[in-house]
Amino acid sequence: MINNKKIVVVLPAYNAEKTLQKTFEEIPFEIIDDTIITDDFSNDNTIEIAKKLGIKHIIAHNKNKGYGANQKSCYKKAFELKADIIVMLHPDYQYSPKLIPSMCDLVANNSFDVVLGSRILGKGALQGGMPLYKYISNRVLTFIQNILMNQKLSEYHTGYRCFDAKILEKIDFENNSDDFVFDNEFLAQCCYLKARIGEISCPANYFEEASSINFKRSITYGFGVLRVSFSYFIHKNKLWSFSLFKNL
Repeated sequence: MINNKKIVVVLPAYNAEKTLQKTFEEIPFEIIDDTIITDDFSNDNTIEIAKKLGIKHIIAHNKNKGYGANQKSCYKKAFELKADIIVMLHPDYQYSPKLIPSMCDLVANNSFDVVLGSRILGKGALQGGMPLYKYISNRVLTFIQNILMNQKLSEYHTGYRCFDAKILEKIDFENNSDDFVFDNEFLAQCCYLKARIGEISCPANYFEEASSINFKRSITYGFGVLRVSFSYFIHKNKLWSFSLFKNL
């Protein structure tokens, strides 16, 4: 805990057998109260390794439902555990678990409602192995999103996030996408709620075993991001109503 707030780390996993242990062992358990792993029907030994590591809360999907669906299972379980602060960390070791205390401290001390681990702050993205096309598309999409959503974030596409559970409870994320654009929908909803969003610099760590979507899926994701951003702009300016923001 920090400031008597229960902290839960959620690990949405898919074929993470080669990186799960390394990720898990670097989690700062001196402040973490619980960890949850959801396995999206991996075809490797992710679940067996999770059991070996002693992860108490393991959720196994009986079919591959998608990245967004994996997160939904994580957050629902975190609510059941009555988490005050929820950290979403990919178990593929792309992001350093050692930043968790800094991220949680900013939320626990009421500085921010959401804290993002940004690979773009500083010069770590390309140095850490981010493919050039992903870096360029990240920067272009973020530029467009900041204009349409009236924000000043360095990136919207990080998979390393810390939330005040009170913000998550206001969002009907069950109706969000089950695919990769879930992350962007979720963050857009946080923006719509006027959540205080902070960022800390997070080194990128791209390597062979780390998960990554291919070029084709990246294109689909990019168009999904634009859809979300334009929907936000149109809804915010009362030009049309979108279900993504209707009940916020």
